Amino acid sequence: MNQTSDLAILMPERDAEGYLIEPGDWNEAVAKLLAEDENIQLNDDHWDAIRFMREYYEEHQIAADARYVIRHLAERMGRDAQKKLFELFPYGYVKQACKIAGMKRPRAWSTG
Repeated sequence: MNQTSDLAILMPERDAEGYLIEPGDWNEAVAKLLAEDENIQLNDDHWDAIRFMREYYEEHQIAADARYVIRHLAERMGRDAQKKLFELFPYGYVKQACKIAGMKRPRAWSTG
């Protein structure tokens, strides 16, 4: 099936670590491809976090710190939100969530 290779044409430019160079080039099709690269099957909880991150970026022009995403998830998930965030993105918030949400790699943050 060539669906992925056909979509690869739509992949915006990325840096050496796989983060988008320009967050404005992101869309949900790009997110799906980025998630595939991270071996993540996106579900409703992933999309909830990703869409919150995109809204935060649109409003503040910076990637949301993990604590803001956890606070957002806690509205639905309660006190397990922090645990859930790291279940959704097991290799880390910056490494996976920020990448899939189309953020530039946050320079001041560790990759964990």
